[in-house]
Amino acid sequence: MNRYSLAALAIVATFGVATLSMTAASHAATSAPYRSDLPVQDAMPGFDGAATWLNSAPLTPAQLRGKVVLVDFWTYSCINCIRTMPYVRAWHDKYRGQGLAVVGVHTPEFKFEADQDNVNAAVARFRIDFPVALDSDQRIWQAWRNRAWPTLYLVDANGKIRYRQLGEGGYDKLERAIQSLLAEARGGPVDTTLVAPPMHAEQLAPDLRQLDSSETYVGYSQATNFRSPEPVRPGMPQQYSVGALALNQWGLSGPWTVNAESAVAGPAGSGIVHQFSARDLHLVMGAGARGRQVRIKVTLDGRAPGADHGADIDADGNGLVTDTRLYQLIRQSGSVRQRRIEVRFLDNGADVYAFTFG
Repeated sequence: MNRYSLAALAIVATFGVATLSMTAASHAATSAPYRSDLPVQDAMPGFDGAATWLNSAPLTPAQLRGKVVLVDFWTYSCINCIRTMPYVRAWHDKYRGQGLAVVGVHTPEFKFEADQDNVNAAVARFRIDFPVALDSDQRIWQAWRNRAWPTLYLVDANGKIRYRQLGEGGYDKLERAIQSLLAEARGGPVDTTLVAPPMHAEQLAPDLRQLDSSETYVGYSQATNFRSPEPVRPGMPQQYSVGALALNQWGLSGPWTVNAESAVAGPAGSGIVHQFSARDLHLVMGAGARGRQVRIKVTLDGRAPGADHGADIDADGNGLVTDTRLYQLIRQSGSVRQRRIEVRFLDNGADVYAFTFG
């Protein structure tokens, strides 16, 4: 599992953290040119191996020389990436006229994330207008020696990596680092205010104070805490059942086929159940084929979710699965407590990949 753990939301800057003790404005008042105290690291590896580019022709390090470059490794169903995206988009909007170039590198974790039509839909959904390299074969990921989603790198105007941040959060530190490198490149002050982008639905920051559940994969290659009494038959149809569950346990009911990455719901009425404790619950899933729709019915503790419904279902628990993506099913509206969610699939063929929380 390489999606960055919510337990590590306090960012890790493995290429050093700038103290930023002197602002660009104060340096501009002196005769000496401004120098950021971010340490100089390796040369920027570039983007060779991209399957294609969205929103841009292919970019090279030589073309980006003279710019400060923010490189964002992401994948579109990753909740940590989704919650980071409003900030990346806001930095692009604020600083592109001051010398910042933002480049997204979309490296898939699941096979469905390598489908360009799916990525195109995600780029439109998240309103991304900066260049995105599609790293379908993880060649750029390997060249940068990357290991987690999301990871953000800052490259200076001379093509040197100066900062790396793993995971969501720490946005003020990253923006101060952007400002530091822009001031160095410009030799003068930049706007030192911080962005505060609006965040809605699944993009809202997690409630870490009340978060006692973590990402749970459904496919057999990474599944944990599965508690249906019937043994999984990899790749084969099987009838499952689920009874009482302890916190963070889950199970299947009805006919399912459990594959390496996902579980496929059988005839109408198949269900998946999870005992969780978090403000938000999301489920990564799809309808099984392009153009299909699968109706779902969600209950919390055996009842309609009411005010605790997420953005992708209504108060009665009704929802519709179309694109393969992350769906927000629950947002507890009051104090967070342990709950049992059940998702019933009213049509067959849905693919279910992972639960995530916030």
